[in-house]
Amino acid sequence: MTASNFTKSLSLVLQSEGGNDDDPADHGGRTSRGITQAEYTAWRTERGQSFLDVWRAPQSDIIAIYHDEYWQPQCDSLPPGVDYLYFDMAVNAGPTRATELLQRALGVASDGRIGPVTRLAIANANGRDLVEDFSAEKEAFYRALHQPKFLNGWLNRVAFTKQNALKMLVTT
Repeated sequence: MTASNFTKSLSLVLQSEGGNDDDPADHGGRTSRGITQAEYTAWRTERGQSFLDVWRAPQSDIIAIYHDEYWQPQCDSLPPGVDYLYFDMAVNAGPTRATELLQRALGVASDGRIGPVTRLAIANANGRDLVEDFSAEKEAFYRALHQPKFLNGWLNRVAFTKQNALKMLVTT
């Protein structure tokens, strides 16, 4: 696998995440382009940088966070399309949750760690079936959250990511 799908996947995830948001019903709180204020503040602090409102974050910071915290270390080892689905879920619900849902889609133990059993299952999976099954796991996860205010948006996101992941299977 190669790193060539990051830019395309990033563009699609940014479409899904949108711009600035501070919905009181959203547990993430103040957010810009999918990055919460808490995460952005911690990221800047690690780098010895002062506080900056996430709504004013330069796009280069957002891209660096997405690449280093959500794309790495797993996505470059995943097939095109599956890498995007994983990345999108890692951004939306965290890398551990993305790993668990991927493992459920593969029919292996969902321990939240991509090790040799998961890697072998990925290598042996039919790409189209894996995209379908992973998308179904994502949908089930969102439905189980019982948050009707956000459910339609999440289900639209699942449909959007599935459609684009299937195109990546064909075009890469």
